[in-house]
Amino acid sequence: MKQKLFLLIAACMAIIPTALAYDFSYTYQGKTLFFNILSSNTVKVTSENHDFPYYTTYPTGDLVIPATVTYNDVTYNVTSIGNNAFQNCTGLTSVTIPNGVTSIGPNAFEYCTGLTSVTIPNGVTSICIHAFECCTGLTSVTIPNGVTLIGAHAFECCTDLTSVTIPNSVTSIGYDAFQNCTGLTSVTIPNSVTTIGYDAFLNVRHIEYYGSATGSPWGAYSMNGVIDGDFVYYDESRTKLIAYLGTAMEVTIPNGVTSIGNRAFYRCSSLTSVTIPDGVTRIGYDAFQNCTGLTSVTIPNSVTTIGSSAFYGCSSLTSVTIGSGVTSIGYEAFEYCSNLTSVTIPNSVTMIGSSAFYGCSSLTSVTIGSGVTSIDYGAFQNCSGLTSITTYAELPPTLGDNAFDRVPYNINVYVPCGKQPLYLARWTHFSNFIEMCNSGIDDVNALSANVYSVQGRIVVESSDGGPLGEVQVCDMMGRSLATGGVSAEGTNRYSFDVPATGTYFVKIGDLPARRVVVIR
Repeated sequence: MKQKLFLLIAACMAIIPTALAYDFSYTYQGKTLFFNILSSNTVKVTSENHDFPYYTTYPTGDLVIPATVTYNDVTYNVTSIGNNAFQNCTGLTSVTIPNGVTSIGPNAFEYCTGLTSVTIPNGVTSICIHAFECCTGLTSVTIPNGVTLIGAHAFECCTDLTSVTIPNSVTSIGYDAFQNCTGLTSVTIPNSVTTIGYDAFLNVRHIEYYGSATGSPWGAYSMNGVIDGDFVYYDESRTKLIAYLGTAMEVTIPNGVTSIGNRAFYRCSSLTSVTIPDGVTRIGYDAFQNCTGLTSVTIPNSVTTIGSSAFYGCSSLTSVTIGSGVTSIGYEAFEYCSNLTSVTIPNSVTMIGSSAFYGCSSLTSVTIGSGVTSIDYGAFQNCSGLTSITTYAELPPTLGDNAFDRVPYNINVYVPCGKQPLYLARWTHFSNFIEMCNSGIDDVNALSANVYSVQGRIVVESSDGGPLGEVQVCDMMGRSLATGGVSAEGTNRYSFDVPATGTYFVKIGDLPARRVVVIR
């Protein structure tokens, strides 16, 4: 495959000029173009200077390249766009290439960042290396039937490109050809393509290809499957979601899905909320990475595994509810969720992965369930806003290197009754351990109710719809602030006003208390 790619690239490179200057200039529709003579009746478009491509006056606006030009009383057919011909012409907005052109040379329109549309004629057979690289304004491209080669880096970093049509004539797509075309949601590659270069579709959301080229998916997030609306499933059972192709702000994942695949929602920056149904057991690695608009996530109890970097870089994420079925949080799972303010790790989790909450600079409180036995390296590193940690683990979880690096050492760390000496000996980063004794504070998941804060208030609601009985709100010193419900909304839901931002405890009847952080 490498040899074939080399030969195809060499064919493109053959049109690179050997002369250092153009043969003549020609003005057409008010724009001056430059040409090299190829034969007695053919020319190619070139740049004003070959050695270091530049123009005295760069062409701007809409450019129409003529099919023929006349010089010294000889009429020439324009047959190719040469190497670097319009490189860095950032003011070009559209280009029409005439029918007689058969090749678009290396770097021909590279860095034409203002280019929004290109008309490529049917006679073109090759689009060479770097031809349209970093044409960030291009939104759609139709490659004409007759093109056999799409060269390496040909459309790399065309970030606004949302659709591309590849005809059956194409047999080879070079390495990095569509790399970082992050606006592309889905590309269909015809079976005629037998060679696809390394990372040809790197960071493209989804490709459909059933041909014979080896290797997959050439850098794309997902490949093939069953497309149903904006969702792509692994097969007809529709239980494994492998990609989301839409741009909606709010997404509800269909019932019946049991697995959210790796990178399924990767870089869905428009996404603000997602509903994950009961029945999902796995969230794959990078599943929601860099969903920068996502503000809140509720992970149902059915989920047992959250993959590495699953919510990495979700910088708008302010709250996460992790279901009681989760047994592992992968490394970097919530790294750089810079607006996340509080986290409760359920008892079912046994390990918090490396860098799981690295750089969550707005995180003020963390509650660690009783099942956690290890906190891997860098798990809470650079969580500089932390003001308190509550842990229910009787035996202090082992800490990896830098697990709490750059977390203030003098914050309150609440530990089970009688366990202060153990934590003091093993969690040497901290100095202020407070035992939770005679306060009714116990298992964070023992309550038969949901307790959370919203708009500066504490809300308590029955999880089964039944009556709650007496509800009491206490401050960190155990002092009662309210009983029953300041504004009752029936016997199964209460809300309480609290005086200030801080940590509070809610006690329902004789059940253990639940800790909640309120931001006012």
